[in-house]
Amino acid sequence: MAVITVPDEYGYVLLACVSTFLVGTWHALLVGGARKAAKIPYPYEYASYEQVQTASPASASAMLTFNAAQRAHQNFNENHPTFLGAMLIAGLRWPVAIGVMGGLWSVNRVVYALGYKASGGQGGKGRYYGLLWQFMHYGTVIMAGMSAWGVVAR
Repeated sequence: MAVITVPDEYGYVLLACVSTFLVGTWHALLVGGARKAAKIPYPYEYASYEQVQTASPASASAMLTFNAAQRAHQNFNENHPTFLGAMLIAGLRWPVAIGVMGGLWSVNRVVYALGYKASGGQGGKGRYYGLLWQFMHYGTVIMAGMSAWGVVAR
């Protein structure tokens, strides 16, 4: 049976995990403010195409900004569980590297969301400024696989 030892530096992994929780909360606040400005009531997830097309230019812009902020938040929610699990696994073998990668992931999730929100009317092209998160994400998932394989192969 394999024994899993938590390295002394695992605190860096835990701090990176906590940073993702803060980014998730920040996303919720970002979307809430954009929802209020766009006057999109709950439980509607997005401003519809029809709403945007029939709104005044200022209202349409606010609606597109809300849709972009909401989409950035949902993209975060789609990727967060995988990344969190991968950090916890890979961090057992590479705690400092994963701590750094987790911090970079969180910072770039903010850049991604702000860019997406700022360019909502242009198809969210501003999100590309924050795409470093994807490299951190896939690298961490690969490292988690390597870490798990290392336990199995013993």
